[in-house]
Amino acid sequence: MASIFSRIVAGEIPCYKVAEDANNFAFLDINPVAKGHVLVIPKHEVDYLFDLSDEEYASLTLFAKRVAAALKKAIPCVKVGEAVLGLEVPHAHIHLIPINKESDMNFFKEKLQLPAEEMMQIAESIAANFQ
Repeated sequence: MASIFSRIVAGEIPCYKVAEDANNFAFLDINPVAKGHVLVIPKHEVDYLFDLSDEEYASLTLFAKRVAAALKKAIPCVKVGEAVLGLEVPHAHIHLIPINKESDMNFFKEKLQLPAEEMMQIAESIAANFQ
């Protein structure tokens, strides 16, 4: 059975896409810890990040770097934090989160509930800055 992320890549489940290339996909987390919280995934479904081939891992990391640059331009922040947790969905993924202090990366705090219009605006702003 395909993961929810594979179903998003296939277009079976809607998302707020911010970037895509031949091998990778980035979209807003629907339960963000901060405005602009992005998930970056390989299109090829692999459960564990370190089970990706060296080429896939390098591709995903470099793609995430480009998404982070676009995210920093779209959402004012000191830095873009990166986290790899990977237990909630069996599909390798990287969290990119705009941060101004380390506590902004707290995954245990209450998640934001943003209106669809705001999510769309954030996604479009990041996408417009993606190169």
